[in-house]
Amino acid sequence: MVSDPGSGTGTLVTGMAWSTALGSDLDKVWQALLSGATGVVPVPSPYPLRNSGAAVLRDLPMDLDPAQRQYEVGARTLQAAVVDAGLDVTDPRLRLVAGTSYGSHLDIPGDRLDRWGESLAEGLSLARRPLMVSTACSAASDAVLVGAALIAEGEEDICVVGGVDVLTPAKRLGHSALGTMSPTALRAFDDSHDGTILGEGAAFLVLEHARSAQARGARVRGRLSGTGSANDAAGPTAPDPSGDTVVRAVTSALAAAGRGVGDVGVLNAHGSGTPVNDHVESRGLARTFTNGAAPVVFATKGAFGHTLGATGALEAVAVLLALQDQRVPPVPGLNTVMPGFPLPLPTGGAPLPFTGDVGVSVTIGFGGFTTCLVLEVDS
Repeated sequence: MVSDPGSGTGTLVTGMAWSTALGSDLDKVWQALLSGATGVVPVPSPYPLRNSGAAVLRDLPMDLDPAQRQYEVGARTLQAAVVDAGLDVTDPRLRLVAGTSYGSHLDIPGDRLDRWGESLAEGLSLARRPLMVSTACSAASDAVLVGAALIAEGEEDICVVGGVDVLTPAKRLGHSALGTMSPTALRAFDDSHDGTILGEGAAFLVLEHARSAQARGARVRGRLSGTGSANDAAGPTAPDPSGDTVVRAVTSALAAAGRGVGDVGVLNAHGSGTPVNDHVESRGLARTFTNGAAPVVFATKGAFGHTLGATGALEAVAVLLALQDQRVPPVPGLNTVMPGFPLPLPTGGAPLPFTGDVGVSVTIGFGGFTTCLVLEVDS
């Protein structure tokens, strides 16, 4: 499913907010990313793990019930995005579309996986029942995709889209047992990459039809001009090594946006730091960006941790900030680029400038889910 804006203007982004291990202020967190900061710190665990490090929200107590943590971070981030758009959460036009991987579900079984979204709607007095998405690490990106489709198809004028995920003991144990957790540090696309580090956070964007935004004189932060998704169905965790789903998701999103690979100036990669995912992503990008197309690539999971079902929304916000700033932050832990990586990366711990007003975000999830978002700003 892809968004088709019809009018050629795409779906406008009129508000956005995030909660990350580096804070919640958009500009301050962006400056921290540009400086190479990371939110990964030692986090005690009652169980033995491959790595004690994780990126946590410092102002939420770790002993808070996981479901309550999910609610608290989701509620404050959603409300901040709506306020940023100049709206009120009780506005009857708002439709919430939100994603998570398992949220608190692995640690508190027995409840419906979508219950957390209903709790958000009830707690914030949203006028309408939310739509929930759970497609592993692509959940937030798929929530963005669904919201954009609802607007493009005339079903909605304004959607609040994004994702929330929290760090829990079960998730840490699961990734430790799977071997996807790094025993050292998250080094996306580095020659010595050996796994990921978990994190938690949330991000929401307000998507709005152009006529609605114009009618109320809304500030426009950017435009979601195309989306695309694909699934390789290769297995419950490991992706198809060919990179086919990356190729299909990116090319379909660019086609929906009316753009070609040469139009893309910047790309936020999934960059989970696991050798399998990094190699799949590298192959897919090499097959997609040909004939001299060479967008600058960056990745934020070394700073935010792998926030699972929230990651796609966090990275969409990061793409818009990069397009506004015309720079990408350094990739934490990247010293020697892995052999064969096809596109320029910021190395040496410093930001890397680029030129262009079109950006792409790619997310790759367990179960074969791959989603691409194309975001633009006016030059």
